[in-house]
Amino acid sequence: MVCRHELTDHEWELLAPLIARAQTGRPRVEDRRVINGMVYKIRTRISWRDLPERYGRWKTVYTRFRRYALDGIFTRALQQMQARADAAGDIDWLVQIDSTIVRAHQHAAATGRKRGPSGRTNRMLTPSADPRGGLTTKIHLACDGRGRPLTLMLTAGRRHDGVCARPLLERIRVPRIGRGRPRCHPDHLVADKAYASRGFRAYLRKRGISHTIPEKRDQQRHRRNRGRDGGRPPRFDREIYRRRNTIERCFNRLKSFRGIATRYDKTATSYEAAVSLASFLLWARSV
Repeated sequence: MVCRHELTDHEWELLAPLIARAQTGRPRVEDRRVINGMVYKIRTRISWRDLPERYGRWKTVYTRFRRYALDGIFTRALQQMQARADAAGDIDWLVQIDSTIVRAHQHAAATGRKRGPSGRTNRMLTPSADPRGGLTTKIHLACDGRGRPLTLMLTAGRRHDGVCARPLLERIRVPRIGRGRPRCHPDHLVADKAYASRGFRAYLRKRGISHTIPEKRDQQRHRRNRGRDGGRPPRFDREIYRRRNTIERCFNRLKSFRGIATRYDKTATSYEAAVSLASFLLWARSV
């Protein structure tokens, strides 16, 4: 019997082949039981210590989650789902990019003194622009035309969207089933005015990616003041731009996971793994 906020049989069949199993040692807690505890945690935003007893010891679930986060298990699971969808022609390559700010709970702010390999704490947190806003982190996301996450990136809350546009697009890598390079090239890109820089447009043209990005008013004024030297206005398709709300709906579905809507994880690695697991579930429920 599948309880509320747990993996269905279909979702488990997709995820199970990616879970490594130890060949030696004492028997461990059933993998599906433990991952159900992880899903329950990010769905309900309870603390690890408050997990129901049906998932086993909370420390076992937490330790397994940290191991999977560091190994990138959920990121690979997400890529495998995308590979299957791409092989079936189920991905709409009208890619959209945007970001959303997530406020961090006080439990996420108390990171202690642990530091990563670079010597910096693995936090991705900055104070909000509003003095009452507290610490925030930002999720940069690229989704397909059906509102399913293709890739994501975490930054501090005050990081500008335009700065993260290139590295976000370069993270799109949908593997092929069988031989062939991963697909990294969208058919078309849709973004808002935060990405309307000349440098980013030149980058897209260099890669051969057509795009629909509105021009800022100051850019329009500057171009007109230059007369003929200002060049032609960038092409803008209003019909395509009307579909930009697709990525907003994608964010809404992700934030239906209460552990994603508010950040409780102390490290960016754990929080990114939680977002990847939620993204995997969105894909599994759409195929």
